[in-house]
Amino acid sequence: MTESFIVQLFVCAVAAVYLFAACAVARRMLRRAGYMGPPSRRVLAAERLSLALACAGVLCFAYGFFVEPYWPEVTRVRVESRKLKGATRPLRVVHISDLHCDPQPRLEERLPGIIAAERPDLIVFTGDSLNSLDGLPVLRALLPRLAQIAPTFAVRGNWDIWNWSKDELFGGTGVRELNGEAVRVEVAGTSLWIAGAPVGAPEKIAAALDAAPPDAFRLFLYHYPDEIPEVAGGRRADLYCAGHTHGGQVALPLYGALITLSKFGKKYESGLYREGETWLYVNRGIGMEGGHAPRVRFFARPEVTVIELAPL
Repeated sequence: MTESFIVQLFVCAVAAVYLFAACAVARRMLRRAGYMGPPSRRVLAAERLSLALACAGVLCFAYGFFVEPYWPEVTRVRVESRKLKGATRPLRVVHISDLHCDPQPRLEERLPGIIAAERPDLIVFTGDSLNSLDGLPVLRALLPRLAQIAPTFAVRGNWDIWNWSKDELFGGTGVRELNGEAVRVEVAGTSLWIAGAPVGAPEKIAAALDAAPPDAFRLFLYHYPDEIPEVAGGRRADLYCAGHTHGGQVALPLYGALITLSKFGKKYESGLYREGETWLYVNRGIGMEGGHAPRVRFFARPEVTVIELAPL
């Protein structure tokens, strides 16, 4: 089943619940006015169920709007590699994605404190900075604070390329934007290369990965997880950090993300994956989809990922 069909099915189910609940309310009003007789036990049970589900839906929406977007989760994972054998200790990389800054900050003011508490050696951001240009001051107030914590690298996501390609997002903030290039970083007695490319430029993906020596540990930044076949293949990276999916932004217990907007669907919806010799981490992001999308999160909390890179 396609993601669009799943979303349509979910929307239809929710609409049906509220339609039945509205009918239950109408029937009760008609009974009180004397226009209808007492209901059967089956009808009464169905009315109570529809009303209970409708109330639960309101509570879930309130939670998704008022609580979860402001309740970040710190996820910790460990990646080991022989290419880091000279390291005197594990390296700590904080991975964030999908800030989607709006004019009013949500987590942006708290984010530096959360990240600083993890004592990172590096910070990486995998794109989608703004929902509108009115959010640019929020973004540019945040980025210098991150760069003061640790060297910070960023790439542009689809929102950044489609809407703000001519706008200065990272310049002058201390954050290094990667535009089809690779940078060598010395940390804890070893070195690694951070490569990155913006969305929509496949030639820059190749250039970024080719710029890093194959015998070095290569950390690749790209907004979509969809390039994993190439990145895990001939132009192999050791760790590929991505975002974009938001973990569905709205997910269901047991089922997970309703929609990921990835060509692989739910295969890489969020978390750590292994493809060949390449690790892929898909971060759920900090903010929420812009445009007309509802600003809610449900079972997909904002995520700060701490990736510990350790010698094998």
